[in-house]
Amino acid sequence: MAAEDVNQIAVVTGASSGIGLELARELLDHGFDVIVSAEDDALTAAAQELALSGARVDAVRADLTTSEGVETLVEAVHAVGRPVDVLALNAGVANGGPFLETPLERDLEVIALNVTAVVHLANRLVPPMVERGEGRVLITSSVAAEMPGPYYATYAASKAFTLSFAEALRHELKDTGVTVTALLPGPTDTDFFESSGMEGTPVDRSGKDDPAKVAREAYEGLMKGKGKVVVRSLKTRAQTALASVLPQPASAAVHAASTKPPEK
Repeated sequence: MAAEDVNQIAVVTGASSGIGLELARELLDHGFDVIVSAEDDALTAAAQELALSGARVDAVRADLTTSEGVETLVEAVHAVGRPVDVLALNAGVANGGPFLETPLERDLEVIALNVTAVVHLANRLVPPMVERGEGRVLITSSVAAEMPGPYYATYAASKAFTLSFAEALRHELKDTGVTVTALLPGPTDTDFFESSGMEGTPVDRSGKDDPAKVAREAYEGLMKGKGKVVVRSLKTRAQTALASVLPQPASAAVHAASTKPPEK
């Protein structure tokens, strides 16, 4: 096969379910081969389903909360022997509940996956893109980044970090041919609320976006080189608009109304 006939390749983290899985599908639908990564058992079934497209799908099971896990993914990407055209740093987790009542190790996992792994992977995989003078990076943040997030404090703070990081990196790379896009989804119909201990919260009971819709809009924005793609319902849009004009304590209160755990 001639080099020009080889599909472009995309790396997607957190790809066993939810937005990550739909991002992988979207990329496959547009002619990419994909390297998908996650920690859980569901990755195998997800990769088998994705491979039905006929494109190349490489599955890398790695715990990105550890440096060793990040390097496992980096080594697997390098082993493919092809340049990365799209890097979707999507893996993320939350730890719901009052900060003083939640296990410290869970909050540290949130920071390790949502913050440290993003920085680590960007540091290892973006430089070859810059050297080639082309590539696209998608970093999944959240509308939670736009205001303090009581009852999942480390999650909201971590997403504020990734939004700031994406925007700063975009500026630094503006003349390199590599674009950086921040994705800010609102509440989405995934297993996020169950896995983060936020079942039954007002935001969990509210209307949620289809992850396929989020992925489609993310892909379109990424291909257009947009700096930010925001996907949220009318209710979430109204809440964040209100919070943006309020003092920070009041903004936190607006957010808390959605994330406070139900009374036991």
